[in-house]
Amino acid sequence: MAKSQESFNKKEIRNKKEKKRQDKMAKKIAKKDQEKGNLDNMIAYVDEFGRISDTPPDPSAKKAKTKASDIEVSVPRSENVPKSNTRTGRVTFFNDSKGYGFIKDSMSGENVFVHINNTLDDIVEGNTVTYEITKGPKGLTATQVKKA
Repeated sequence: MAKSQESFNKKEIRNKKEKKRQDKMAKKIAKKDQEKGNLDNMIAYVDEFGRISDTPPDPSAKKAKTKASDIEVSVPRSENVPKSNTRTGRVTFFNDSKGYGFIKDSMSGENVFVHINNTLDDIVEGNTVTYEITKGPKGLTATQVKKA
């Protein structure tokens, strides 16, 4: 019979590769089993107050009833803004080159944005003006602005 062509070193390398392959398969199986068990640990519950916990809610507990009409999804309505009332105020700032400024309302004291396209007369800082308030994309805007 002929002598085997495999040397001791070749056998050792082959055995190491086989052991490495078996270890890799064992780790893969262990990881799959571990992932199945972790699903229960990843579940979170939220109570009616928005608090997160790991225990499920008590089904026998009484829950507060909420009317769907009481839920506000967007920005709350501003009821204190009058619809197209004529107001008076003083121009606190106006930039002719950029075409905008602010009017301080004489009654409420709040600042209202004004654009040059909404003016009927030429205005400058310090003028007393009459105007109407409308809701703009970024807040209150003065329209129909003219000198008082």
